[in-house]
Amino acid sequence: MTAPTTSSPLHRLSALGQSIWIDFLSRAALRDGTIARLIEQDAVVGATSNPTIFQKAIAAGDAYDDQLRELRDADAKEAFWALATRDVREACDLFRPIWDGSAGRDGYVSIEVDPGLAYDTLATFREVRRLRDEVDRPNVLVKIPATKPGLAAIEDATAAGISINVTLIFSLRRYDEVVVSYLRGLERLVADGGDPARIASVASFFVSRIDTEADRRLEEAGGPERLKGELAIANARLAYQRWRTAFTGERWEFLTNKGATPQRVLWASTSVKNPAYRDTRYVEELIGPDTIDTMPLETLDAFRDHGRAVPRLELELDGARRVFAELAAAGIDYDDVTDTLEREGVEKFAASFDELLEGLSDKRAATA
Repeated sequence: MTAPTTSSPLHRLSALGQSIWIDFLSRAALRDGTIARLIEQDAVVGATSNPTIFQKAIAAGDAYDDQLRELRDADAKEAFWALATRDVREACDLFRPIWDGSAGRDGYVSIEVDPGLAYDTLATFREVRRLRDEVDRPNVLVKIPATKPGLAAIEDATAAGISINVTLIFSLRRYDEVVVSYLRGLERLVADGGDPARIASVASFFVSRIDTEADRRLEEAGGPERLKGELAIANARLAYQRWRTAFTGERWEFLTNKGATPQRVLWASTSVKNPAYRDTRYVEELIGPDTIDTMPLETLDAFRDHGRAVPRLELELDGARRVFAELAAAGIDYDDVTDTLEREGVEKFAASFDELLEGLSDKRAATA
C-alpha cells in the first residue's frame, strides 16, 4: 500500500484541528479497501451515511446480492436494515482503532433513523434505541433530524446514554434548541447515575443547500449579485461563535466535571451545487479547530488536489452579520429559508428511503 502523503492539503487541514469524515459508505468500499485507504492516506477519521447514500450503494454492483438471497423471506424494510446495519457494523470495526486512540473523539460511523419518523418523537426514540442495539458498537452515532419533535427525541436518547448525530440543522435558532436538548439529556443521564463520558454527540449544519435556496430567492427578487453564495458561510461562522459560548458557564462546568464532552459542530452538505463557485469553497471557508467536515468523495478528492488549508472559520464575523442584514433588506426571509430547507430535507430523505425500498424489492427479485 502506498505510504500516506502527510503534507497533502487534507493532512494540513487535519493538523489545524478539524476532523475529516467521509459522507459515504458502501459494502464494496469496505471490502475492496477504499475506506481503509482513505483512513491511512487521507486523514479520514469517521464516516456518515443517509438513505440517499445507501440507495446508491445498494443499486450499484452485486456486493449485497448474497445477503439479499438470505433475506428472501423478509419484507423490503427489514431487508434494508439488515444490509445497512451490517455495513455500519463493519465500518465501526474499521474505525474502532481511531475511536480507541482518540479517547472517543473520532472514529464514529453514523446511521440515520427512518426519515418517515421525523415528526414522531416516540417512534424516533424507539428506532434510535433499536439501531443502537442492532449495530452494537460503541462508536456508532444514530442520526436524528433536528425537527421540533426531533428535539425531544434527542434529549431522550442522550438521557438513555446513546450517542447522537443531530442532522438537518439549518437555522441558528434551531441550533440553540439542539444544544439545550443535549444539555438536558446529559443532566438527566447524570441524575440517573449514568456516565456521560461514555457518549458523544455532533450537531450537523447543512451548508450548500442554504446558498442554493437563498440564491434562488435573490434571483427572483432581483437582489444584489454580491450576496449570492454568502449566506451559508455567514450562517456557519455565526453558528461556530454560538458553539464557543454554548459549552461554558456553571451549567456546563457541572457536566464536564462528570466527564461530559461538548457536542461538536459538523459541516455537512459541503459539496458545491453551483458550478460557478470554487469546488472546495465550503471546505476552505469553514476550517477551524474542534469542528468536523464530512465530505462526499468528489469534494475530498478536490480538496486533496488543490484545497487551501487555512483557518478561516472565525474571519470576517462582522461581514457575516452584515450578510444577514443585507439579505433582510433585499426581502429574503432567513427564517422562511431555513424552515423550508428543514421541511424539504426531511421530504427528500423520505423520498430517497421510499425509492431505496422499491429498488431493493426489484433487486431482490432479480437475485432470487
